[in-house]
Amino acid sequence: MAAKPLAVRILEQRHIAHELFTFDPAIRSAELVARETGMPPAAVYKTLVVESDPPKGRPNLVLMPSHCEVDLKALAAAIGAKKLRMASHKDAERYTGLQVGGISALALLGKGFPVFIDARALTLGHLLVSAGQRGADVRLAVADLLALTGGRPIAGCSTPAG
Repeated sequence: MAAKPLAVRILEQRHIAHELFTFDPAIRSAELVARETGMPPAAVYKTLVVESDPPKGRPNLVLMPSHCEVDLKALAAAIGAKKLRMASHKDAERYTGLQVGGISALALLGKGFPVFIDARALTLGHLLVSAGQRGADVRLAVADLLALTGGRPIAGCSTPAG
C-alpha cells in the first residue's frame, strides 16, 4: 500500500488510537474481511450508502455488522424517512468519490453525509471499519468513531444474513 488511507491520516492528525489492517483489495465483502483479519464478523462493520426513494439530498451512510443485511423499512422508520433504497454501486461511488469496498464514514468527514450505526456497536469496545480505500480497514474505539462521525446509533435496522 503506497499511501496511507485517508481515514488513517485523519486519525493520526487527531491523535486517535487505531490499528490498520490490510488485505487483498479484491476482497469487497465485509464477511471476507472478517475472515482475513481474524476479527469476529460482529466487530467488522460495512458502510452502506442508502438514499431516499426517490433520491433527494445527501444519501445516508449506514454502518452495520458484516454478517447482517439492512432492513430498509426499519431503517426508514428509525430515521424518520418515508422510503429508502440502496444506492447502486455506480451511484454510491459517484456520491462519495470512493470505490465500493472502500467507502468509509471516516474518509467522508465534513462532507455532509448523515451517519447511522447499528446500535449493536455500543456493546463493543472496538470495531473494524473501512479506511477509505479497498484493501484497508481500521480498528478503533466505538466511542471515537461516534464522536468523529456524529454517527447516530439506531436499533432494528439490520438482521442477520441467511
